[in-house]
Amino acid sequence: MIKTFKFRIKDSGHKARLIKMASAVNFVWNCCNEIAIRSLEYNGKWLSYYDLNALTKGCSNSLGIMAQTINLVNLEYHNKRKQSKKRKLSWRSKNRSLGWIPFRDQIIYVEGDIVIYNNHKFHFWKSREIEGKIKIGSFNQDSKGNWFVNFVCEVPDPPKIKDNRAVGIDLGLKTLATLSDGNKINRENITQKYASKLAMAQRANKKKQVRDIHTKIKNVRKDFNHKETTKLINSYGSIFVGDVSSSKLKRTRMAKSVSNAGWFDFKSMLAYKAIMLGVEYKEVKEQFSTVTCSTCFERSGPSGLSALGVREWICSKCGTVHDRDVNAAKNILRFGHESLIKGIHVEDANQAKKRNKTRL
Repeated sequence: MIKTFKFRIKDSGHKARLIKMASAVNFVWNCCNEIAIRSLEYNGKWLSYYDLNALTKGCSNSLGIMAQTINLVNLEYHNKRKQSKKRKLSWRSKNRSLGWIPFRDQIIYVEGDIVIYNNHKFHFWKSREIEGKIKIGSFNQDSKGNWFVNFVCEVPDPPKIKDNRAVGIDLGLKTLATLSDGNKINRENITQKYASKLAMAQRANKKKQVRDIHTKIKNVRKDFNHKETTKLINSYGSIFVGDVSSSKLKRTRMAKSVSNAGWFDFKSMLAYKAIMLGVEYKEVKEQFSTVTCSTCFERSGPSGLSALGVREWICSKCGTVHDRDVNAAKNILRFGHESLIKGIHVEDANQAKKRNKTRL
């Protein structure tokens, strides 16, 4: 299992050096971008990771960063370009990009609360012990200019939690999450809470204050999500969440509410905490979960945009009175159990095929 440890760098005496090295990383990235564009223009060739390594070989001494760091920048550029399928990527600069300095385990040394990179010592606040073997990592800068060091470590897989309690979770806008057992997770609208302060700062063109307010909103939302996901992971052995897409809904008029909900971060935290603690976690298709009766499975619920305001409804077939969100969460729980059973059947079928091949 892979686990990341993040620590705040003590900025005194280190900030200037880190900024200088981040500028060198930006230079390598922009160099790769320039070379890739010219290669396409002149010979129509898409440069590979190995081509970029060959073209940037030997420039580590002049830039003040390690050769492995340059290779990691080349790899990241190659992967991003391949993924986006674009002829060029965005240019990196000190004003537009946050600082980033990647490294491998072979080129750094950790001694207590000190990490040594390229013969330079960087002190950090060691809030917890580093577990496992460090595989890779990076120095990263946040929007307020603070620097952090991240260690990506390989740790043993945790034992599976033997807990039969399962829950389905329906994510929403007014209510962040509704559980299949009837409990609801509510959070105040953080964006709306700071809206007036943010508007005043923006009108006054106070950029630092605007940045601080955005950071405050982000941290409050992150803190709330951390606390609630930890409670869920500690309370259930199996968790099923609907596959609602925040990226698609952000293109609609509900974009502001979707951003405030923070579904992506909520699901990401649930996913990695489930892996860490051995909890079963699965995202399932939530299609028809709102309109399907969780008692008789009849699709008798209110549907369409005009019925979004209907929060309670009665099934026309069995007469069960439903809370719209709780009913959806119960259906998501059922869909999750069904997907697990199908997965077991598929696995059994594959094993049977392997046994038949072995006999033949």
